[in-house]
Amino acid sequence: MKVKLGISACLLGERVRYDGGHKLDEFLRDTLGRHVEYVPVCPEVECGMPIPREAVRMVGDPASPRLMTQKTGRDLTEMMLDWARRKLDELEQADLHGFVFKAKSPSSGMERVKIYDEAGNVHARGPGMFAREFMRRFPLLPVEDEGRLHDPDLRENFIERIFTLARYRAALAADPSIRGLMAFHERHKLLILAHNERLCRDMGRRLAGAGRRDFVRTRGDYEEGLLTALRCLATPARHTNVLMHMLGYFKDVLSADEKKELLDLVFAYKAGDLPLIVPVTLLRHHVRRNGIAYLAGQVYLDPHPLELRLRNHA
Repeated sequence: MKVKLGISACLLGERVRYDGGHKLDEFLRDTLGRHVEYVPVCPEVECGMPIPREAVRMVGDPASPRLMTQKTGRDLTEMMLDWARRKLDELEQADLHGFVFKAKSPSSGMERVKIYDEAGNVHARGPGMFAREFMRRFPLLPVEDEGRLHDPDLRENFIERIFTLARYRAALAADPSIRGLMAFHERHKLLILAHNERLCRDMGRRLAGAGRRDFVRTRGDYEEGLLTALRCLATPARHTNVLMHMLGYFKDVLSADEKKELLDLVFAYKAGDLPLIVPVTLLRHHVRRNGIAYLAGQVYLDPHPLELRLRNHA
């Protein structure tokens, strides 16, 4: 399944930075790139700035900073915002599943970009100008910057979110009904549970009582709940809760030794001695061998391509 992902063009090796260079991220281009369709964006070049060019920075009120050239003090704010409005209309039609921004960029940084006062001192931090407008237009869409993606937990969380959103949209395109929503939720229940148990149960209750409600409203509420729940990191404690829940389906089919082996692996994972992929792999084996239909249909066992190795860190 291809996922459509917006990305700062310099991260793919395009020489669009102010000095004519790039910031190639090989994981994004060569590894994740085999599974996604990228939509490259360079706000500074696309809004009309040349290559090479004078470096820019954000200046002034942190709530509404200006985009200024560093040496000559040229104000490029309106040029950037006018372009951004048109670009966001275009990206809305592109049906993106997420966006990877360039960290620390005054145009594309997702967070903690320096904002200067008139004297040239850093007095605040915030998102870059284009990134801020993007997140305002698409507040629920998964976003990250390449710096944060070096953290294995944040990387797994982001990639899990974009693949889940792609499956969600595909499922609703195939069956745009309450029934379609319920089928999607049933397959993703354990995955959502690993992120936010309260929201998972609330989403299920809302679907169960949605017979008389308008589908469009129900879909909007469910989508907001889904994307909000998946923002929460799936911690070892939450994963352990899901793994123990799955073990309950084997109480009558596994031997005492097999149950002990699984439990030992689950607790070793919880203690940080093993990566999540170890107990999950053994669970997958027992699911196939014993024909546990409900678990075989759970996306939790395979939420993203195995070759990305997102569950291989302890």
